[in-house]
Amino acid sequence: MQLSDKKCIPCERDDLDVLSCVEAEKIIIEHALSLCDWKMNETCTRIIFEKNFSDFITAMKFVNKVAEIAEQEGHHPDMSIWYNRVILDLWTHSIGGLSENDFILAAKINKLL
Repeated sequence: MQLSDKKCIPCERDDLDVLSCVEAEKIIIEHALSLCDWKMNETCTRIIFEKNFSDFITAMKFVNKVAEIAEQEGHHPDMSIWYNRVILDLWTHSIGGLSENDFILAAKINKLL
């Protein structure tokens, strides 16, 4: 099943575990095409998206669409905007690292592009 077809599970669940570096890298490899715009940080605790858009309005339209998807999924990235540059920082705050939810949301965000 494609990551973008999955639904995020509530982050407050007791059975939600932090992914190890090996598990996170396996997801990235298995879904390389859908996660090509995302990079994992060196401690395997976050995935980060960075993109320059043609102008401010285009960047804001993208961020607003990301906000809609995040609300639908109940999983929210940290977002930074500098004129036409957008950075999204995804991790599961409640567990202090990466969960499958982060990769699901990343795949859904990539479909916007």
